[in-house]
Amino acid sequence: MPTITVLNQEGKALHELELAAEVFGIDPNPQAIFDTVLMQRASLRQGTHKVKNKREVAGGGRKPFRQKGTGRARAGSIRSPQWRGGGIVFGPTPRSHSFRINRKVRRLALKSVLSEKATANEIVVVDAFKIDTPKTKEFVKIQSALNLTSKTLYIFSAEENWENAYLSLRNLPNALFMTVEGINVYDLMNADKLVFTEAAVKLTGEVWA
Repeated sequence: MPTITVLNQEGKALHELELAAEVFGIDPNPQAIFDTVLMQRASLRQGTHKVKNKREVAGGGRKPFRQKGTGRARAGSIRSPQWRGGGIVFGPTPRSHSFRINRKVRRLALKSVLSEKATANEIVVVDAFKIDTPKTKEFVKIQSALNLTSKTLYIFSAEENWENAYLSLRNLPNALFMTVEGINVYDLMNADKLVFTEAAVKLTGEVWA
């Protein structure tokens, strides 16, 4: 069973904590991770691209020349696709790019990412963030004490008192906030470091096991 050292917000070691092996100690499944990230990124696409077909292009209501006797190919409208300024055939129209994959695959992908992060020592566990008043300057000190300089995702339990921590970190570059209930594969992979509170990492092991 994987273990990790729990720190306080000053960066001092407090005690060792066993992580749930079913969540933080499995063999990662790269295909599940790939499929899940692809699904998440596809759902982020707006799908608002649009071209006009022959029916939607303005003009072209009159037959440009008579049917026979000109030596030219017959034409009924100057807005046919082969004409300059005509409609587009089979062009993009607004649609949803989202798709779904099995829930078991999504859960496997999330556990795979957490296991990879644990193996790479990219998970930090803090006993709790004790911030009396929301101040960005105070959170910068905590980041410095924990040696967090790159893109970091802070994960709390929804039951904790996280409001002051969130208000203190939300304006910091490369600092992201999330609760255990909202974690997802894309955001976990997009962060260089994951910082859990002790309550959050325990809850993660229970919820995603």
